[in-house]
Amino acid sequence: MQHKTQLTLSFLLSQVLLLACAEDLECVPGFQQKVFYIEKPFQFTEDRLILNLKFDDCKGNNKLNFEVSNPDFTVELDGNLVARKNVSEVGKALFVHARSEHAEDMAEIFILEANERHGALKEIIKLEGNLGIPRQKRAILATPILIPENQRPPFPRLVGKLEVEVVDMNGKTMDGPVRLDISVIDQNDNRPMFKEGPYVGHVMEGSATGTTVMRMAAFDADDASTDNALLRYNILRQTPTKPSPNMFYIDPEKGDIVTVVSPALLDRETMESPKYELVIEAKDMGGMDVGLTGTATATILIDDKNDHAPEFTKKEFQATVKEGVTGVIVNLTVGDRDDPATGAWRAVYSIINGNPGQSFEIHTNPQTNEGMLSVVKPLDYEISAFHTLLIKVENEDPLIPDIAYGPSSTATVQITVEDVNEGPVFHPNPMAVTKQENIPVGSVVLTVNATDPDTLQHQTIRYSVYKDPAGWLEINPTNGTIGTTAVLDRESPFVHNNVYTALFLAIDSGNPPATGTGTLHITLEDVNDNVPSLYPTLAKVCDDAKDLRVVVLGASDKDLHPNTDPFKFELSKQSGPEKLWRINRLNNTHAQVILLQNLKKANYNIPISVTDSGKPPLTNTTELRLQVCTCKKSKMDCSAADALHISLTLILLSLLSLFCL
Repeated sequence: MQHKTQLTLSFLLSQVLLLACAEDLECVPGFQQKVFYIEKPFQFTEDRLILNLKFDDCKGNNKLNFEVSNPDFTVELDGNLVARKNVSEVGKALFVHARSEHAEDMAEIFILEANERHGALKEIIKLEGNLGIPRQKRAILATPILIPENQRPPFPRLVGKLEVEVVDMNGKTMDGPVRLDISVIDQNDNRPMFKEGPYVGHVMEGSATGTTVMRMAAFDADDASTDNALLRYNILRQTPTKPSPNMFYIDPEKGDIVTVVSPALLDRETMESPKYELVIEAKDMGGMDVGLTGTATATILIDDKNDHAPEFTKKEFQATVKEGVTGVIVNLTVGDRDDPATGAWRAVYSIINGNPGQSFEIHTNPQTNEGMLSVVKPLDYEISAFHTLLIKVENEDPLIPDIAYGPSSTATVQITVEDVNEGPVFHPNPMAVTKQENIPVGSVVLTVNATDPDTLQHQTIRYSVYKDPAGWLEINPTNGTIGTTAVLDRESPFVHNNVYTALFLAIDSGNPPATGTGTLHITLEDVNDNVPSLYPTLAKVCDDAKDLRVVVLGASDKDLHPNTDPFKFELSKQSGPEKLWRINRLNNTHAQVILLQNLKKANYNIPISVTDSGKPPLTNTTELRLQVCTCKKSKMDCSAADALHISLTLILLSLLSLFCL
């Protein structure tokens, strides 16, 4: 076994020697050393040399490019491996991929802890003297096999083979075989993609240079730990190109878009368009020429701020309005260079002088931004034929601090009032008077008074009846005296809540004549001119009834209190040897008729008088018709076989008494 080990080691050494000789004889494209072992320092320092890698494609290394598996490291063109920044945590290994026009290769750098320094293959097997006996037993390391992704067919394909084991003198395996790791090396086969569009940013006009507008972020599906996914951003095109072809700048690493022109150039009102479109490119491989690219469009809108005050198109406006008329009389026009879609453009008008009576109002037309000046209280030519208003215009949004409203933000409106023939006016209107109903025909109710507002025209006024629903009134056309032509009746259907309403006209002598309308309310006081009425006037009772309370009577009166209840109920005088019924008062408005005995089947008429409480009182006599019926098995038979029995009896008794006299 010892001889076998010596042969094996000698064979390995001979292979190394033969390889070294072969290297001296001819150029082998690729890294001249593919595996390196370094002890992990406390920190990899930025830009400090770690080691030098020698790559030769045997044809001049044209377009040589290095890629490191960890983006915190880079290989310079002379092969020096350095850290881009101070790095503490790296991992177990770094892989360096070199590519030129004619060759590509991979080098491995294994990073060992202090207690792992004996792991290199050159230290695992060491010879002591010429005996070929291992100095000590060490661990075996199997170098990983690296293979790029996207291999072409045919498959399966042999990737590599390696078998290493250590045996003792008896052939017993002391260590190994070891696991072989195969690492798939990422290739740059995915383009950067912008997935979160559309991309729209806003920046206020006049913003300071360097103002951040928005951020563009692309995605690359390649290995994020390699340059294959290391993105750099660039602006390919700006539309429009005025006032500067370079209005914006994009941070190549972060993707932040910022303004690079002065605030004066970022003026929305002087721009060809307030919308800019930027074609943004994202390139992997850290932006190198060999990187793959993806593009997206960023839309940047220049937002308006209120840096222009509104100005009237002229200093003085004219308006003419007829007296007594309301509504819009003139539209005031203004100009504003700000964005019409914002409060920096929308105008707000106010009347700052000349409107003590609040006869005028001004509002903004939302479509045209004009000021609509209106008369809201009718103007009187006789009081003032001319009005002068001072109008101010402002914006909904406040102006920026260095801009102020100037003289052009105020204007004068001269208003001329035209005289018209106005109708006469009743004083007061409505007119009210109180009268008793039933006053004699021809009585004077009221004398009305109407005046003509057109005091400068010296016109006469005549009067007439306009509406008199009951036809009770007349008016003197010259002096306006109103008199009665019929009896005023408070109980008339034309009277509502004791009030009778009539309308009268006052007509001036203008050409054409103008008319004014006056309203008269006559409150009618009640007079006891209505007799009370009795209800019901028919009652029925069984001839064998045990309850002889026949009916409850009620009384009503169209007059008002105190000309109504309490009512007095009385029976007319009963003739004959005995009384057949009586009436009992229940309250102020009701009484009850009670039979004093059962009566035979017949119809009886009972005269009942009811008197109100008026002064003088009024009495009404009403006959209550009482039907005495036969009642059997809950059926009532009221056929009047002996109709008017009591009435005939009463008549005969009355005649007999006359003869006795």
